Amino acid sequence: MPQALSDLIDELTKLPGIGPRTAERLAMYILRQGEQSASDLANALLSLHEGVRECQVCHNLTAEETCGVCDDQSRDESVLAIVEDALDVIALERTSSFTGRYHVLGGIISPVDGVGPEQINLQTLKKRVEGSPVTELILATNPSVEGEATAHYIRRMLPDVSITRLARGLPMGSDLEYADETTLTRALEGRQSL
Repeated sequence: MPQALSDLIDELTKLPGIGPRTAERLAMYILRQGEQSASDLANALLSLHEGVRECQVCHNLTAEETCGVCDDQSRDESVLAIVEDALDVIALERTSSFTGRYHVLGGIISPVDGVGPEQINLQTLKKRVEGSPVTELILATNPSVEGEATAHYIRRMLPDVSITRLARGLPMGSDLEYADETTLTRALEGRQSL
């Protein structure tokens, strides 16, 4: 195999979720698309760090100093959704259901991975909430051990703010027989009247 192709495959396998076979297929696809397509991809990759920065207010990704959500005066300043990363903002925005603002933690507390409260955007959250119109924090961290630990840390850090958690339960279209015990328990605890 030519060294240039091997190098590309090696680099692609460093991406999350890309194994050796997928990397080989992607590399061959890029090769078959021609030089202009490869050049466009390379330019997009090179300009990525120049064209994307962190919002100075919420830590979301943006091209400007502040993101579009923080600049939008029609958004509800009293409700703040706390998310792990910018992909979570994208997911919530896709629903068109949330009209508040966000705070991106940039990770979650995970002692096993050496990530403590100091390594994520908790101090800026505290500063942002204190003396602001925020009346509710919606904890939208993932339902994992680390997500729960982060949620509990935030609860202790900000005891005077109303804190809610995203509901959990059964996804649409699923069958009860395939749900695990924890999911079923959460679904029962979070049941709503019709």
